[in-house]
Amino acid sequence: MEYRYGSHTVYQIEYHFVWVTKYRYKVLSGEVAERVRELVRQTCEAFEIRIVKGVVSKDHVHILVSSPPGLAPSEIMRRIKGRTASRLFEEFPHLKKRYWGQHFWARGYFCATVGQMTEEMIKQYLEHHFEPNPNDNFKMEPD
Repeated sequence: MEYRYGSHTVYQIEYHFVWVTKYRYKVLSGEVAERVRELVRQTCEAFEIRIVKGVVSKDHVHILVSSPPGLAPSEIMRRIKGRTASRLFEEFPHLKKRYWGQHFWARGYFCATVGQMTEEMIKQYLEHHFEPNPNDNFKMEPD
């Protein structure tokens, strides 16, 4: 488990994202796939998002990222999908013909949080932090 540090925070937030091309067209190969990988890297770097692992498949992308606490998952996806789509259309004119509506990626995406601590570990820590009172789920530190 690797903690990251901000000016006033210590955090370890990881997300697993998967998103697909519109209509699941298998266009992510060769130069297009290389460029997608590079654009995702550049976008993540610009927003201090670390890519832990990633794979560009023919019709979808998987990435595992470590993100600062100020970025919501929806914002991460908005930035990655928006930047990559606009640049791909600029650099590969044949994609404009295939995607005449100017939408390269499908609307949705998959996101799951990845954590090192289980719910049970957190509950045990909180149970033993102060004097146990089995009837109270939200305790206060004694005076």
